[in-house]
Amino acid sequence: MAKSVKKYRNRIILQGMRFLGTTGLFEFERHEPQPFVVNLTLCLREMTAGRSDRLADTVDYGQVFAAVREIVEGTRYDLIEALAEAIASEVLIRFPSVDALDVTVRKPQAPVEGVFEYMGVRIFRERIIKKSDDKR
Repeated sequence: MAKSVKKYRNRIILQGMRFLGTTGLFEFERHEPQPFVVNLTLCLREMTAGRSDRLADTVDYGQVFAAVREIVEGTRYDLIEALAEAIASEVLIRFPSVDALDVTVRKPQAPVEGVFEYMGVRIFRERIIKKSDDKR
């Protein structure tokens, strides 16, 4: 887990989300969907859903899954780095209770000669909070 994630006590984990996408530099990657595996760790300062047992007090995992699917399956990037950045940005925009997130994008069928499990990237992004906005 990214070092910065440790300062957040509350985390929601979406592990092993599988999609078909057309991210890649080569012509065939742009036209033939390939598998991608995305892992997210959503960091929240507050998580009251454990006490309230209400969906409104947490992040709807189904909506996060749908947002990630929309990006991976609906948008083409040359690099998985750009794909990871787009996922991080969209989750922070759509889900205001997420204060930070760790995103891993794996490409198991990357066009690389040799034996490997996957090629991937991992990024950590944190919401920028202005002092006047931080009322938590």
